[in-house]
Amino acid sequence: MDYRNLGHTGMYVSPLCLGAMMFGAWGEPDHDASVAVIHRALDAGINVIDTADVYAQGESETIVGLALKGRRDDVILATKFHGPMDVAMGAPGGDPNLRGNSRRWIVQEVEASLRRLQTDWIDLYQVHRPDTGTDDDETIAALSDLQQQGKIRAFGSSTFPAYRMVEDQWISERRGLARFVTEQPPYSLLYRGVERDVLPVAERYRMGVLPWSPLAGGWLTGRFRAGQDAPETNRAKRMPGRYDLSLPENRAKLDAVEQLALLAEDAGLSLVHLAIAFVLQHPAVTAPIIGPRTMEQLETQLGAVDVRLSSDVLDRIDEIVPPGTIVGGDDVYGSDAISDPFLRRRRTA
Repeated sequence: MDYRNLGHTGMYVSPLCLGAMMFGAWGEPDHDASVAVIHRALDAGINVIDTADVYAQGESETIVGLALKGRRDDVILATKFHGPMDVAMGAPGGDPNLRGNSRRWIVQEVEASLRRLQTDWIDLYQVHRPDTGTDDDETIAALSDLQQQGKIRAFGSSTFPAYRMVEDQWISERRGLARFVTEQPPYSLLYRGVERDVLPVAERYRMGVLPWSPLAGGWLTGRFRAGQDAPETNRAKRMPGRYDLSLPENRAKLDAVEQLALLAEDAGLSLVHLAIAFVLQHPAVTAPIIGPRTMEQLETQLGAVDVRLSSDVLDRIDEIVPPGTIVGGDDVYGSDAISDPFLRRRRTA
């Protein structure tokens, strides 16, 4: 594979990153089967694995740790923190101090991740989401300390809006701290909003970019086609609203997917290869994260690194999904300034 510098860190990674979200209770509960997929990916030349503490409440990290026994030195290992670890994702309640981006939580949770991963260091420790309750100065200072202690080699962000990416670079410069060297945004044929500002900002600050969900949560696997019932998947069971074809936003996705599938057929490609190759060809992208649950799914995705899309194909993609747009309006960034009325209304007596 053509290995790429990860955000000018001097750590070189394969053009595909193996995502581990589907290993464990969220996807494949058989640990041996998941380990086999990881080993196959490593044997195929993938040398970077991305997981998170919150994936199946630590089970994914545990599986990755098992798989890397005897192979740890060969892998750029990335994980993330932020989500709640005492209750399931989206569940009410829980201890507010067992989540978030505070120094208190970071220094506690990094030790838990190191234990689960069975390693002495994490190559890339990422903030899974912004935290409106914690100053980014606090987070960056804590991560800089972990880097100095040798517990992490570098740190990055995930799904940060462009303005916050810029502010965080300024914080590091102003305070003489280490800086975010990577960003992990959503990016796919159906989710092109990050082309407007997130990807240009990442290029401006020479950040590595590891896009998540290049197959748009399964929409671009080829299983969603016009005239067919929506397939039953683990994601659909957890988030049924995102795949309900009776909703107009999902019908818009299906229409775009159908046009993209026909384009792939005309180009002699699978839709999976078209989707991953599209993300790979953006100059800001380092390595899209593929998240197979099974060996079969992994095999269908590996060959995408050898695909180069012609200008004609890329122009046709722009006609189907214009640059900088999001099909179906499913914007994962959100904004407290919009969702919380208290933050956008002048105080009155």
